Amino acid sequence: MSAATQNALFAPQHRRVVLASLAGTAIEFYDFYIYATAASLVFGPLFFPAASPSAQLLAAYASFSIAFIARPLGAIAFGHFGDRIGRKSTLVASLLVMGLSTLAIAFLPTYETAGWLAPLALCILRFGQGFGLGGEWGGAALLAVENAPPGFKARFGMFPQLGAPVGFIMANGLFLILGLVLTQEEFISWGWRLPFLASALLVAVGLWVRLKLTETPAFAAALKEAPPPRVPLGEVLRDYPRETIGGVFAVVACFAIFYLTTAFALGYGTTTLGYARETFLAVQLGAIVFLAVGIIVAGSMSDRTNGRRVLMIGCLGTVLIGFVLAPMLTSGSLVLIWLFLSAALMLMGFTYGPLGAWLPGLFPARVRYTGASVAFNAGGILGGAMAPIVAQALADQGGLPFVGLYLSLAAFVSFVALWVLKR
Repeated sequence: MSAATQNALFAPQHRRVVLASLAGTAIEFYDFYIYATAASLVFGPLFFPAASPSAQLLAAYASFSIAFIARPLGAIAFGHFGDRIGRKSTLVASLLVMGLSTLAIAFLPTYETAGWLAPLALCILRFGQGFGLGGEWGGAALLAVENAPPGFKARFGMFPQLGAPVGFIMANGLFLILGLVLTQEEFISWGWRLPFLASALLVAVGLWVRLKLTETPAFAAALKEAPPPRVPLGEVLRDYPRETIGGVFAVVACFAIFYLTTAFALGYGTTTLGYARETFLAVQLGAIVFLAVGIIVAGSMSDRTNGRRVLMIGCLGTVLIGFVLAPMLTSGSLVLIWLFLSAALMLMGFTYGPLGAWLPGLFPARVRYTGASVAFNAGGILGGAMAPIVAQALADQGGLPFVGLYLSLAAFVSFVALWVLKR
């Protein structure tokens, strides 16, 4: 690395950019994951009518999936303004929408006290979470990539991706601490609300960081070349249908891996397999570190080769690991469960880390916010929204081997999409 490149990479403005992209996505993913964890642990009996534990868990997962429906809508709305008025102000707005929706969940009444209004309000606020996150990822990725020095786009693009493991560690770490210091009755009565209350402080920190940013050079250059598009989504669908559709299916694998190894595994492990909540959360926290490792390794490899190749390697690995999901999760050994989760999340790093640079690279700067955000979040519906629901149903009807096959098929779909997008 030359001295000039080193100076550019570690310049104060670049440090601010990567910090802002990492901090924002970490906070947004923290908000998103505390819902996933609460849905796996307590939302079923608290917010849905009495039924079997499995039916209540499915209802909680269904409310969880609402955010994935909202995410493409948020991507369209925030992408529209991100491509027309700029990345900075749009990112501030997305953080506020997500944060306020999360904070409000802390004050919701349960089904026992409010009846059907309780799950309705929960679903509305979950929609708000998804709407805000729909505008977050694309903007954070552009913030990093469009400020990156030459040769460092993938490594800068991996910082918003690192928000996923950081947010997960904060979310599940807090739930683990609460489980250790509170009784089961205290946790179910009021303890689960504390992570949602804590979101207010994190959002305040994120806003403070982002309000200090300036607009990206790529957006400024695009405005000089031509006026912003009147309807960015229309231009994306008209001029870049191949890139959009290919991008949607290319991200299916990373969403499927993550939500099968976190939300589904936590719910299945603490109900069917009978592990204590704190025990399984600790195993997941030990495994999530390998997601961060995979993201960092994949980002570095992508700058040296290309992001598409690294993504395809991750997909192939995920196809294979799907076949060992059932025997390792049902082995009765926490060590083998941890090894499976660690390996799967490491592979997720390869299917997720390069996306921060690769997916925006499919679109020109004038419609990049919309194109990347829509593709990423529409893929989330296919890979993430349905994953816990389908996996729970498959596990109930046919057993865990079918869940492993589901994971392998999701990865194969992404591999094919990446193959088709070869330039």
